[in-house]
Amino acid sequence: MEEALNTTELLAEIARLKKEVDLLKEKVAISSSSSTVIVPTAFKSVFEQAEKSVGKYFSNSNFNPQDGEIIINDERYILFRAAAISHEFLDVFKDLYSNKTDEEAVRIGNNFLFDIAHVLGKKDAEAFHIKMKLTDPIQQLSAGPVHFAYSGWANVEILEESNPSPNENFFLKFHHHNSFEAQSWIKANRKSELPVCTMNSGYSSGWCEASFGMPLTTVEICCEAQGAERCTFIMAPPHKIQSYLDKIEPSNFSVEYDVPIFFERKYTEDKLKESLQQKETLLHEVHHRVKNNFVDEKLKAEFLSSINRVNTMAKIHEMIYGAKNVSAINIEKYFTKLLRSLGQIYDYKGRNITVNVQIEVFDVLFFPEKAIPLGLILNEIACNSFKYAFDETGTFYLKLKELNGNYILTVGDNGKGLPENIKEGSLGLSLIPILCEQMTPN
Repeated sequence: MEEALNTTELLAEIARLKKEVDLLKEKVAISSSSSTVIVPTAFKSVFEQAEKSVGKYFSNSNFNPQDGEIIINDERYILFRAAAISHEFLDVFKDLYSNKTDEEAVRIGNNFLFDIAHVLGKKDAEAFHIKMKLTDPIQQLSAGPVHFAYSGWANVEILEESNPSPNENFFLKFHHHNSFEAQSWIKANRKSELPVCTMNSGYSSGWCEASFGMPLTTVEICCEAQGAERCTFIMAPPHKIQSYLDKIEPSNFSVEYDVPIFFERKYTEDKLKESLQQKETLLHEVHHRVKNNFVDEKLKAEFLSSINRVNTMAKIHEMIYGAKNVSAINIEKYFTKLLRSLGQIYDYKGRNITVNVQIEVFDVLFFPEKAIPLGLILNEIACNSFKYAFDETGTFYLKLKELNGNYILTVGDNGKGLPENIKEGSLGLSLIPILCEQMTPN
């Protein structure tokens, strides 16, 4: 038994040493090579050209402290201490936002750092592309990691599974070796529970966004400042990146990833403005019906329905402001919250009716522009069901499944159906086709 245990320990030690050797090989490959970037074979020739052009660009440099200038190829650069825009910066935010938890304060600070770095990466790329006369997206991308190394951020290793295509299937997975952010934490003998290379993420996504002409974001999935072996990142369009994160195998450093959205406050405000326009459309429809002389009871019912619609959109807003990721809504939680609210409004239990609500929804995130019309569709169907379907007991069910890249929503009940006089002229039922059109991709 003791011999078996020693054998197991020996094998574990061998595996650990092999991992250390592999890491050392990576570092030696960079330090002993004239290249600053490690890339898949398919991209080597493009990056070799980038090494030459960017190296030549940085070879023309002058430090002029008497004039307070650092000039590189006729461009003025400035230097910062790494720690000042990493862990020290976040410490200041904790003090500034002492009325919030440390987690909230750090998130605010990281959003700020990501936005600044994203702008820097985007504008540096645009200027560099013009100066070096780069027009092909892959060439424009290739200059980024080399520029990144020369300006002191980190060395980049792009992994084989990357797919830098100029469409929504764009995907990059890469390591940043010797990241200035991670190393500033390590040098200060500090360890973080979360990845810390926020500016690395923002700058790289900004550069690639300028290169490919489409929105991109980057998430660091593990970090040396956490104790991980490497700082590893994935980059993709904002609406696709969660699907890649969901495929990541759990590790000792697995966390609930916070997907950064460039200027997320503006993004949220834009979505709320769109929601306001939808509310105005609903009110316009109600006003139109009023002018067409509804009888009092029917008018009262329509106003109640309109209040429910506004309430449905309010639930979305609550979830946006309460979530870490303002760009996406957990649709299962949203449906559950909405149906509970509608049940209280119609108080079917108070009518001695027992309704069993069944929800079968897989774990999926929707953008607000899709979640709002989907919620309104559910609102119309559920309201009619709760009002008219049941005399004693019954079941209301809702299922959402994915098939061949499309979502199929099934909603219904086992009740007696709608009265004939409700089917004709119902504002809610007439809204459903309009809302379905909003769910259809342009």
